[in-house]
Amino acid sequence: MKTILIIEDDPYIAELQRDYFLLHNYKVELCHDGSEGLRKAQSGEYDLIILDLQLPGVDGFEICRQIREQLDVPVLIVSAKKEEIDKIRGFGLGADDFITKPFSPNELVARAKAHLARYERFTDNKPKVVNTIEIRELSINKSSHRVFLNGKEVAITAKEFEVLVFMATNPNQVFSKEELFEKIWGLESSGEIATVTVHISRIREKIEADPSNPQFIETVWGAGYRFTV
Repeated sequence: MKTILIIEDDPYIAELQRDYFLLHNYKVELCHDGSEGLRKAQSGEYDLIILDLQLPGVDGFEICRQIREQLDVPVLIVSAKKEEIDKIRGFGLGADDFITKPFSPNELVARAKAHLARYERFTDNKPKVVNTIEIRELSINKSSHRVFLNGKEVAITAKEFEVLVFMATNPNQVFSKEELFEKIWGLESSGEIATVTVHISRIREKIEADPSNPQFIETVWGAGYRFTV
């Protein structure tokens, strides 16, 4: 049974989220304080984290940042903050999704299920046949979920890895932000395609010698992005 940690200071909202996840056979723990929530999240005992931004103690942005530095676990932000800058900041810190309040509990559960399924696909510990993509100085091992540049391992999140693998296995094809969002996140975009730009930028910072002049993931102005081999 998957275990979900909900870090939310509003008891009503936290309990609403909990009840819907319990109906779908998830184990749920609630936390109403940012400091305690961060401590629990860092234990590594949870399969997915639902995170509010406006919390006492430590705010959600800082919690997200520290989680992503230490763990590779799906993080879904659920917040009353609706400004584009807040969403971009959340995605930039490594959040996998950003849902604004008020929200549909059924949609929240559906999104959580989708992220858990994708996370499992890339972190399955069962033995597999090694499947490596070699492109110039870049090496992507799909079996071990590892990326190497000039023989040196690159730290990369599960979602960044998924974006990179998708583009590298579809070289020289142009994908719009909307297409990438649909194919990678598997959800209706609802205007939240800013996460695509953020993830592409973060990947470039890690694999490009000069992110401002990318040689792997190129921008095709007015169309989208292309992985060049």
